[in-house]
Amino acid sequence: MRSVYVFCADGFEEVEGLTAVDLLKRAGIDVKMVSIMGRLQITGSHNISVNTDILIEDIKEEADMLLLPGGMPGTNYLREHEGLADLLKKQYEAGKWVAAICAAPSVFGGLGFLKDKEATSYPGCLDGISVGGYKEDPVVVDGNVVTSRGVGTAIAFALKLIEVLISKEKAEEIAASIIYSA
Repeated sequence: MRSVYVFCADGFEEVEGLTAVDLLKRAGIDVKMVSIMGRLQITGSHNISVNTDILIEDIKEEADMLLLPGGMPGTNYLREHEGLADLLKKQYEAGKWVAAICAAPSVFGGLGFLKDKEATSYPGCLDGISVGGYKEDPVVVDGNVVTSRGVGTAIAFALKLIEVLISKEKAEEIAASIIYSA
């Protein structure tokens, strides 16, 4: 079974994080929401409280994908967390999947992951960051990096994650089950 860690901090964008969690679970992927805040309960950018599954310091196993939702100030907390940076670097350097949406691709940019990659983000979030090529597509996959633009692209993003982790057919099956058409 494929596995994904979704890293959450206070101020994360609820739609971006929870859409990915929901659709990945529907596809049969083992998804764990991971708090970097030192407590399981976090509050999103629109004051929605969410209980995560584990704390970052309790991670014992590697995952097939590490995922960062956007939102503010959540993205800033993600960017500043040294333990998360270490996990992301290890994952990226091993050629394993890393994914981010909205403002969160800036975390990858700060770590140098986007220097030679095509990527996208919420408008302006990659300004001043070295990117191989900025795209305005809803979702961009380059190598082992998946990026997306924001709340309006959250379903397309989650479906692309299913496609890269399992198959295009599984992504299409999940899209049909939720009455989604691109």
